[in-house]
Order: sequence, then structure tokens, then C-alpha cells
Amino acid sequence: MALSLWLRGLVGQALRSSWRVCRIHTQPPPPPIPEVATWEAINLGRQPVPEYFNFAHDVLDVWTQLEKAGHRPPNPAFWWVNGSGKEVKWTFEELGKQSRKAANVLKGVCGLQPGDRMLLVLPRLPDWWLISVACMRTGVVIIPGVSQLTAKDLKYRLKAARAKSIVTSESLAPQVDAINADCPSLQTKLLVSDTSRPGWINFRELLREASTEHSCVRTRSRDSVSIYFTSGTTGAPKMVEHSQCSYGLGFVASGRRWMALTESDIFWNTTDTGWVKAAWTLFSAWANGACIFVHELPRVDAKTILNTLCKFPITTLCCVPTLFRMLVQEDLTRYKFQSLRHCLTGGEALNPDVRDKWKSQTGLELHEGYGQSETVVICGNSRGSTIKSGSMGKASPPYDVQIVDEEGNVLPPGKEGNIAVRIKPTRPFCVFNCYLDNPEKTAASEQGDFYITGDQARMDEDGYFWFLGRNDDVINSSSYRIGPVEVESVLAEHPAVLECAVVSSPDPIRGEVVKAFIVLSPAYVAHDPDALTKELQEHVKTVTAPYKYPRKVAFISELPKTVSGKIQRSKLRNQEWGR
Repeated sequence: MALSLWLRGLVGQALRSSWRVCRIHTQPPPPPIPEVATWEAINLGRQPVPEYFNFAHDVLDVWTQLEKAGHRPPNPAFWWVNGSGKEVKWTFEELGKQSRKAANVLKGVCGLQPGDRMLLVLPRLPDWWLISVACMRTGVVIIPGVSQLTAKDLKYRLKAARAKSIVTSESLAPQVDAINADCPSLQTKLLVSDTSRPGWINFRELLREASTEHSCVRTRSRDSVSIYFTSGTTGAPKMVEHSQCSYGLGFVASGRRWMALTESDIFWNTTDTGWVKAAWTLFSAWANGACIFVHELPRVDAKTILNTLCKFPITTLCCVPTLFRMLVQEDLTRYKFQSLRHCLTGGEALNPDVRDKWKSQTGLELHEGYGQSETVVICGNSRGSTIKSGSMGKASPPYDVQIVDEEGNVLPPGKEGNIAVRIKPTRPFCVFNCYLDNPEKTAASEQGDFYITGDQARMDEDGYFWFLGRNDDVINSSSYRIGPVEVESVLAEHPAVLECAVVSSPDPIRGEVVKAFIVLSPAYVAHDPDALTKELQEHVKTVTAPYKYPRKVAFISELPKTVSGKIQRSKLRNQEWGR
């Protein structure tokens, strides 16, 4: 029996008399409703993965039925604001209707078939979420990209993925036109705009006229749902393929445990739509019946984020550590958050100093999590668990996470090595399918019984993981292995340091030494650089092991970052080594 039919049979049993919209943030979430409990059981490996699965049909449409039956609080499923008074709100029923109309545009007008690939490059507009669901309904494989992609980036992605369609906004349309002739697979171009452009199909115009009647395609659990381009240490970006089930059911458990989401929650993740965390939010929030809140954020700044938290009943917030570093520079005591109870961060290491400042001024913990484009959440500090400052938390079910050596042998607690996920004898369904068209890269990512993440860490006696850096980020100075995050965390505690990045730098005696690139806080910009360098070096020597102090220091105006806000140590390291 199809999974969706069985779940619909449970709807009548899901009688719940009351809903608690506000909860104290120290309490664990209430037990899941039967449907979510079933999805979570599959996620945890307690029930088999169904042969057929489609997130739009088997999850979103089930929530529509629960919503109609009154078994969900009066929360929207999607809530978008632009900061200038405009809002869009959809219930699950409205999301279903609009996404079926969008599916008819993709299939009927664009002629896209199951398995065809679409590059979706939009800023934080409601259309992004609508088209994402429409792709699921039609079996079209979505390839998200950030709006800052150049013509060269677009050309590479369209050709590598052999994408048949692209959806983008007016700002990127001219760049697509410039490389259109070099992309033979590209057949349709959809423009998300209120105006027309020659050679483009206007998505919004067609959406208004489209039918709401659409039959969701039947997809197998292992069919492709998305492809993400992810940068490695060498070569061009690789294509990471995820299945319908890996994302569709892979975030149910972490959504309830790490993100602590229920049907009453409103979840705001400030990430760019092109980053994998946008998909993490989509699948984790909607699988657990929570509302996805989106602010257009044409310009990301601390005051906009803080004022939004005061104005709207957002219960759960997720930002990269870079943004939390910005937020704690403000006087947080001046802001009264309306409903915020749970805060998450990930994407790069969190400095303990930032967590301490956030907690002291807001009373809220920062729950760090760790994962990759190739996985769902690998480990995290779950709600209600004891947090060890500076740790990424414990392994997230269903993963068996270990620290292994170069041969794939499990290392004892306290030893540094590769973060690895066990994939043999049974491969978790929520690990990526493969690196598309790159069997060598896929094979190289496995060692023994494990998928090797490429990140270095250690695990303590209590099972907590402590991040050190990428394999090529770890600094080996006179046989001392130094994780850049350790030094960055100490530097960040000094009031002179606004942001910093630590990399290896060549040295004729030690082989390599620690070099710190530092963005100064405004109050320290005019200080004597030599005196400040010595002060910062002594600070690191005092707080941590003296061999870790930065023997070289450079003060710069800004750090190189990805469009999602992650610091690009590789650029600084390559600069030091003349690569």
C-alpha cells in the first residue's frame, strides 16, 4: 500500500483537543502526531523506507488534510515579508493549490518531464518555495543557485547538469541570454517578474491562469529530487545528488530534536535560497508541520534581523555564526523578542565567546549543528541536552558518526581525525546518492566502512564532537597540529577583534606557522598595529597553549566569504602559499 494512503488512514485517529502556541524554551517538544511519528520512525531506521515517496504528495498534502480536519493550529505554512509592509501567507491548502498551478506551468507550458533538470536561481521570493514544491509534484530535479552567480558560473552549471530549464529574476536574465547559445540543453527560460522579456516565459503571468488540478507524479524513494553544486579543495564544483527520500524524510528527526519544531512553531532561517540550508529548512519545517518564515532581506544587517524578531511571532531562529557575531555587537538588551525560544547556528564553527554573549544578553542558548551538502544533520546540540561550549554536539540519529584515521580505522576518544559516517554494511538513506558524473570523487569520499566528510575533529569521552577544520585547514607547525577554529575562538574573545580567520603560512624553520587575518572592531582601527599585534599574541598565549599563537598577524578591512557568509580560508591560505 502506498505510504500516503496509509498515512491518510491515520488522519481520523489524530484527534487533539488543544494546542500550546507558547512553550518555555527549556522544555522538550510534545510527542509528535501519528503521521510525524511514522515519518520519524522511517528516518531513524525503525521502519523500512517505502518504495515510492514524494514529499509534496506524501507529506504536504497530508498536512493539508490535517489542516482541514482541524488537527493543526491556525498557523500559516508559509509567511513571507519584504520589510516594506508587503506580506504573503499560505496555509498548507493554499500552498497545495498554488504549487499545483505552478506544476501545470512546468509540465504543460515548459514541457518538462520527470527527471529533467531545472536551475532555480532566485532571491528570497515566495516563488522559490512555490517552484521547489512544483518540481517535486512533476518529478523535475531542482538545482538551486545563489543570485550572485556570474555568467561563467551559470554556464558551467547549465552545461554540467545538462539542465533543460532555468528560472531566475530580471537581474540575472541578461547574463543567461549572454551564454544561452553555449548551453545546448537549455530549452526554456522562466522569468519571475511582473514585466516581460523577449525570449522568456513569464512565470507569474502563466501562474495566474493555470489550473489548480494536477496529479502528482509517482516517484520512487531513490529518484533524484535535487542537485547541489559544492566546491571542493580542488577542481570545479561537484554535483551532489539527493533522492526524494534522503531529503524528504531525512530531516524529520533532526527537525524535531535539533531544531525542536512542532506544528505551532514559526521558523526563520536567514540563509540564501541557493545554499543547502534553505532546503534543510523546507524539509525539516514542513515535515513537522511548522511555518516557514522568510524575510526578503535585500540587505542583511543586524538591526533588520533584531527588529523582525521583535515584530513577528518567530519562535525559532537559524543564522550562520557570522550573523550572530554581528548581532552580539548590538545592545541586545534594547530588543524584546516577541516569541523567540530556540536559536540554531551552523555552516561554520561557532566561537564560544559569541555563544556566551548571546546567552548572557538574551537568555537563549545557541544550539550548534553540523552537516554538509552531502548529508542531512550529522551532529548537533539538541534541545534540552547539555551544551559544551565550543562543541558541535553529539551524533544525530540515524547516523553512526566516528572519528577515523586515514585508513578508516575508528580512533579512540580524544584522538584527532576525520569526521566519518558509517555507510557499511547499510548505507543510511539520508546520505547523498553520489557525485554525479564523477565516480572517482564518489569513490574517494569513502574509506573502509565510512563516508569521509573531509573535516577534522575529535570526539570526547561523552560523545561530543569538537571541530578542528577542513583536512587542508589543519596547521602542522613543528609537528604540532593546530586547528584554526581553536585560535579563531580565542582571538574572537578580544574586544579588538570583529572577525578573524586563521590559516597556515610558510616558515623556513617550522615548515608552517599560524597566521591570523583580523578585521578590527571600529574602536580599535586607529590603534598602533605593532602594539596591537603583540597584545593579541599575548592574549592567545595566555588563553590557550602557547604554541598555538599566531606568529604572523595581518589587519584587513574584510575577510573573503562565500555568498552564504562562510569564511573562505582557502583563499587566504592559497595567497600565503602562492597558489
